[in-house]
Amino acid sequence: MTDRPARVPVLPRFYHPGAMRIGEAVSLPDTVAHHALRVLRLKPGAGLVLFNGEGGEFEAALVRCGAQGAEAVVERHLDVERESPLDITLAQAICAGEKMDWIVQKAVELGVCRIQPLMAERSTVRLAGMRAERRLRHWRQIAISACEQCGRNRIPPVAPSASLPEWLDTCRTERAGGDGTAAPRFILLPAAERGLRDLSGTSSPRRLILMVGPEGGLAPGEVAAALASGWIPLRLGRRTLRTESAALAAVAGMQALWGDY
Repeated sequence: MTDRPARVPVLPRFYHPGAMRIGEAVSLPDTVAHHALRVLRLKPGAGLVLFNGEGGEFEAALVRCGAQGAEAVVERHLDVERESPLDITLAQAICAGEKMDWIVQKAVELGVCRIQPLMAERSTVRLAGMRAERRLRHWRQIAISACEQCGRNRIPPVAPSASLPEWLDTCRTERAGGDGTAAPRFILLPAAERGLRDLSGTSSPRRLILMVGPEGGLAPGEVAAALASGWIPLRLGRRTLRTESAALAAVAGMQALWGDY
């Protein structure tokens, strides 16, 4: 019988905001301490990984667990990143129920670098004031939790919700970076003539923007405004996908073409 290699235990990962230094003890945030102690039932001496979103991660060990919280001693810093070479901005029209939560979570897992929620003409959800702030905090926490799960050490920012026409105006001059070339901007449209397969022979972009409409699709005026601004229409096969399926399928396809899949 062939001996199977021993499984290397996977240390639990937690987000810890703020600076961390080797050899120093840090107090775990209340939510982290609760999950570590009450859910995972970790004991003093247990290993864990902490990251603060500024790059790399820290191996640490629990040294105090109790009713007053938990502390961990930082043991070493690992200069490791798991970011895709393809910088994707996902501009997603806000959708109802838990669909937007799902999109934020899975987009982060798939490697999206930033998320821009949009209020389109046919969006069924309208956010303003305190409600918008609460939803934004909620989405940002989902992004953090997704990073904890998938191993990313840099947290993709989730921008405040914006109206689609105003956002189109502001992103007209957005550039790709050092070389000054414009980031390609793609818009998913069921009636588009080209699909991702048709782009496989093109040069690989370093950065791109992907816009996805709401459940009822983008209004004709919104489509016309985007196309007039140079957005590239794309379709995903011959089937009509739900908005949450379309966004994630497109991101996965782009990562396969130009990213790290």
